Amino acid sequence: MLDLSDLPHCTRCQLSTTRQRVVVGSGPARATLVVVGEAPGRSEDEGGEPFVGRSGQLLTRLIVDELHLEREDYFITNVVKCRPPANRTPTAVEIATCRPWLEEQLALFSRALVLGVGNTAGRALFGYRGSLASVRGRVFATGVARGLVTFHPAAALRGGPSVVEMMREDLQRLRELRETS
Repeated sequence: MLDLSDLPHCTRCQLSTTRQRVVVGSGPARATLVVVGEAPGRSEDEGGEPFVGRSGQLLTRLIVDELHLEREDYFITNVVKCRPPANRTPTAVEIATCRPWLEEQLALFSRALVLGVGNTAGRALFGYRGSLASVRGRVFATGVARGLVTFHPAAALRGGPSVVEMMREDLQRLRELRETS
């Protein structure tokens, strides 16, 4: 069992040599929703908080619109807590090395629903193999988390209104799940 107070000082993988800081996550201790992304980007590495750039602004707005939750109402973190160089996708080794930290965090919110944001987060949380498009909006329940996966807001920024609309649909599905839980 890991001590989460050690997380800001983690040196378990090579990402610790290139990061500015460990991006632990933020939100209330009694959150009923946990949002999990892939990894910190440049803005997050500089500021120490997840999803603060353009992607985070879009995600925050969509969660307000569809779930009626403000940023301070949910916990938000990443699968990998340190920024990969040049914002590349984390490797399988990096994800596996950081997984115990994520599991410890999720254990604190064992009754919360989890929203995986992007394919990397969705696969790490729910263990599926297919494309995100084939599983988005589907409810998963694993030993680690219960919830669903949607597109990463960066994909929506690139893909435009149709991707944003699919994210809205997925968040509406999550809202229905919250209401019946």
